[in-house]
Amino acid sequence: MRGETSLTSEKAVRDKFAPVLKQKGEGCGEVAQDLFGFTQILDSTKKLERALTDSSRPAQDKITLVRNIVGNAVDPLTIEILSDVVSRRWSRVPHIANATEDLAIDALLYQADARGCTGKVAVELAEIRSALLNLSVLRSELSDPQMDPERRVRLLDQLFDKDTLDPITLYLAEQATRNLRNRRYLYTIQWLIDKISEHCGETVVTVTTAVPMSIEQIKRIIEIYSKKLNRPVHVNAVVDPSVIGGMRLQYGAEVIDHTVVAKLHNLQRTMA
Repeated sequence: MRGETSLTSEKAVRDKFAPVLKQKGEGCGEVAQDLFGFTQILDSTKKLERALTDSSRPAQDKITLVRNIVGNAVDPLTIEILSDVVSRRWSRVPHIANATEDLAIDALLYQADARGCTGKVAVELAEIRSALLNLSVLRSELSDPQMDPERRVRLLDQLFDKDTLDPITLYLAEQATRNLRNRRYLYTIQWLIDKISEHCGETVVTVTTAVPMSIEQIKRIIEIYSKKLNRPVHVNAVVDPSVIGGMRLQYGAEVIDHTVVAKLHNLQRTMA
């Protein structure tokens, strides 16, 4: 959980730069790469994180430090964003890297908007997640911090034909395993899907079934949950034969599990 101060700071900086990133459009790709790179620098240099979140240090000193680190190697908008980020207060030291990563994702999604491929990226990430559900060994390797990051990326690339994916999907999928940030790979993919839905003003309802749902079933779920949640809903359909039958629905922390495997587990607990 992020403290109230960090939440306030992150919201302020993201709201401030949202219209700027939207206007920059396709040019946001370079900004996103810059911000992902700086996130990795922060994660690997705790001394720098502490220096940039030190509330007793003047904001201008922290801005100067950032400029000395990135020099002229980044987009001018990146420097503007980072200068704003380090000028704000953070509840805990690691929160500044979390905010920088969120801003990188924002930038990439505004690039996707400009290209008209945001929905395609969400669908492709969901397909990657679905493909990994029954590949436990590969999932474990993609989340292994002891493995060389580029080897993890090569393992991921063997899962699909790279030429069929949108470049933004590919970048996000590879970035998720290249810089794990103490997360499991499958969790990060779902988190990215949720980020896209938040960006589009929707709520993601992940529906897991043993066989693919019909278009009519998906439309019915969208209708029911749009009314229940009082906002647009996007269905992330996942096929997982291990649930045997029935349906599991999840949105946020809410899980409604009517799968056969869940009923069998409940029966086993009752008998025990």
